[in-house]
Amino acid sequence: MFDNQMSLSFPSKSVNEGLARTAVAAFVAQLDPTVEEPCDIKTALSEAVTNAVVHGYRNSIGTVHIQAKRKGDRVILRIRDKGCGIEDIPRAMEPLYTTCSTGECAGLGFAVMQQLCDKVKVRSAPGRGTTVVLERRITPRGE
Repeated sequence: MFDNQMSLSFPSKSVNEGLARTAVAAFVAQLDPTVEEPCDIKTALSEAVTNAVVHGYRNSIGTVHIQAKRKGDRVILRIRDKGCGIEDIPRAMEPLYTTCSTGECAGLGFAVMQQLCDKVKVRSAPGRGTTVVLERRITPRGE
């Protein structure tokens, strides 16, 4: 059982990344986090949403779904798209690997997520989309 949860869905337009960051930051605020923790979570979330928008849906518009859950001192974020999917997840998670041909992507999205979260899980299938699950413990202010 979760202590609280929320869901958010929006069109895969890059302008909606800010919406996702703001909504999740407000959700995380209920845990009374340190200043750094919401920033880290928003950055990791941004990478996952950007991957869905830029790589998942490429040049089309689909829907990005975010589910945020709180269980005790843990926040679990599930970012899902029904885009093109990832053929080789271990390869996609290698730092500097990118499928972007314009040179605008550094290939560091998953590395950033792994650095800022306690757990990162990726499930994907070509043609069926991708789900990224980010988990982070929020330190109570007294610790």
